Amino acid sequence: MTTVRVALVDDHALMRQGINTILSVQHDIEVVGEASSGEEAIELVLRTRPDVVCMDVEMPGMGGLEATRRLVSDPSVTAGILMLTTFEREDYLLAALEAGASGFVLKNARPESLVDGIRAVAAGDALLSPRVTRAVIERAVRSSGPLAVTAPEIPAQLTEREIQVLRLLARGLSNDEIAAELTVGRATVKTHVSNVLMKLQLRDRVQAVAFAYRSGLVD
Repeated sequence: MTTVRVALVDDHALMRQGINTILSVQHDIEVVGEASSGEEAIELVLRTRPDVVCMDVEMPGMGGLEATRRLVSDPSVTAGILMLTTFEREDYLLAALEAGASGFVLKNARPESLVDGIRAVAAGDALLSPRVTRAVIERAVRSSGPLAVTAPEIPAQLTEREIQVLRLLARGLSNDEIAAELTVGRATVKTHVSNVLMKLQLRDRVQAVAFAYRSGLVD
């Protein structure tokens, strides 16, 4: 089984230690390094090349949002960014996603939520806190910023299957759940998702969800 390599970034040593303890008992997850600031995070990621970065939002100096922007803009970085915060605030979540993060987990969530989140991001799935997903979608649909989708119509080049996948994405289903719903393999679902993003010229699943709502595919 492939091991997910994780970098921990948080300015509180006790928080890093706690997360490290949670992850240390997972047979498929390895912590490859820790950092306490955005500057250290960039150096750590470039040096260790992790699969996932657990990134705190608020830190002295360069915060997690700016560090995420810089890492995502670097074509040599392939890690997914999982943002961690104690604040259940829509503006933080939107800022994190606009910065290029793949997911968002509250620090007061259950330990298994963090573990599942790391695995989801490593697998290429976007992850949103269920309690705020709807607010993010509604805000993205109204927005004129990076999460906005300008095309209200579904392009004719989308196949019927790709439209089905887009609808299921908008319902918040993971690749595995979509595969079960459509009775196809996970690899097939990943291909459909990639095709949808490419044909609609969207960055990620969050933009795909916003597109589905704006185009009327889901209510």
